[in-house]
Amino acid sequence: MTRPTGSAYTDHFARAHLPPVDLWPELRFDLPELQYPPRLNCVAELLGGALAAGAGGRVAILGAQLSWTYVELQAQVDRIAHVLRGTLKLEAGNRVLLRGANNPMMAACILAVIKAGCIALPTMPLLRARELGVIADKAQVDAVLCADGLRAELDLAALPEAARARTLYFGADGGPGSLEALMAAQPAQYAAVDTAADDICLISFTSGTTGIPKGTMHFHRDVMAICDCFPRSVLRTQRDDIFIGTPPLAFTFGLGGLLLFPLRVGATAVLLEKLSPETLLKAIETYRATVCFTAPTFYRQMAALADRFDLASLKKSVSAGEALPLATRESWRQATGLTMIDGIGATELLHIFISAADEQVRPGATGKPVPGYQACILDQEGRPVGPGVIGRLAVKGPTGCRYLADDRQRDYVLNGWNLTGDAYEMDADGYFYYRSRTDDMIISAGYNIAGPEVEDALLRHPAVAECGVIGKPDEERGQIVEAHVVLKPEFEASPGLASELQEFVKGQIAPYKYPRSVKFPSALPRTETGKLQRFKLRHE
Repeated sequence: MTRPTGSAYTDHFARAHLPPVDLWPELRFDLPELQYPPRLNCVAELLGGALAAGAGGRVAILGAQLSWTYVELQAQVDRIAHVLRGTLKLEAGNRVLLRGANNPMMAACILAVIKAGCIALPTMPLLRARELGVIADKAQVDAVLCADGLRAELDLAALPEAARARTLYFGADGGPGSLEALMAAQPAQYAAVDTAADDICLISFTSGTTGIPKGTMHFHRDVMAICDCFPRSVLRTQRDDIFIGTPPLAFTFGLGGLLLFPLRVGATAVLLEKLSPETLLKAIETYRATVCFTAPTFYRQMAALADRFDLASLKKSVSAGEALPLATRESWRQATGLTMIDGIGATELLHIFISAADEQVRPGATGKPVPGYQACILDQEGRPVGPGVIGRLAVKGPTGCRYLADDRQRDYVLNGWNLTGDAYEMDADGYFYYRSRTDDMIISAGYNIAGPEVEDALLRHPAVAECGVIGKPDEERGQIVEAHVVLKPEFEASPGLASELQEFVKGQIAPYKYPRSVKFPSALPRTETGKLQRFKLRHE
């Protein structure tokens, strides 16, 4: 097979599985800062740019146990890149699955994979073996870098043979065979692979409403574009900023807000694992953080605790991942004096595309399109509608949806617009107001949860005859997962069985997806053709 024109890759799997170009959204590069050269390695640009600007001695990443300056971070990234291309003998375009919590080594691994001309597939720490196996198979991964503390589920996952043979662990004792041991034998300089701006560098997986994961494919230029849109125009990041927050690096919300955005301006990223509202507040105080990224649920819980901590350093607080209730915005403002920066993004578009900050904030509104993006409301026929009409949110800009070998590309893109699956309304001043989801996705505490995936897990329990899963409105979490379970005749409904089903689901799929409410109806509402009528469950 010949190499695609301009691509640095010799493994063409990812490019070959892009959707047909006529199914891509329209991509727009209307701002001067979005004019990228045809040859671009985004990690070389991020780290090299910081070093060229004199940030080499500044702290790039702070963890619980260690910190790295920009010079030190680049050295770690380069050693890992040598391991990937030398020791593991990966070729350009190979896919590397990554597993790790928010810590400096996980960040360095992601950056190294991309700098080495491979494609990074970060996965959430809570994913179970079955979920990992599906992702690994769909992307045909060639290697794995995994935190030692997360190896249990990986050991049980069905991985391609080549990936299993090229699996390295990090974060334990650094003994023989560990990633750290192999890094120690490598030089601290690695010449970044001369990738094309439209070479794929990142595949981020998101669960669709069917529960079958979708791989969203992003180019090197996409990574740079998200760094040059929202943080530049809305967040207005500075070199002296210190970023902190909760979203995993495997979420594009976290990858951008807690790693890419600070690197772009030579700022500092604080990466900490397993934060609670209280420990996040303590960390803001300890590290003198200036910018916080987390979900509305966390802000709501932190507001009640804020007076116990010195938060004087905090200048910006960014909320995304779910709709921001007015009450949460106001309680946070009263507790801290800060006006929340709300935003909506999507894994398909990589990061936030509608937002507002400071005097531009309008209560109840998500905001306006971030410079570089356009948005409108479409009716069911795909026609733009004017102010005051609820319809489908449609977005276009320098990033857009490109699913990995997935027919659902046709559902997400319409006439060049990305359809986010959200129902919005626009006012006469161009502000966008969230109204609801247009699909069956459940958004709970910032996590996207596909109801059919939870149903599949429940159906594996011997007591379950059939079930339907919906999102139930919840003041604390936005929505909670509620399961309506019809039992087999030999089983009786009880609180004990409800708890058993909840624990069973936690063992099947990521624990945050479990049903917090379980009901036991005698039958489920269905159409004459047998289709489950979820809307009736929502109104019971």
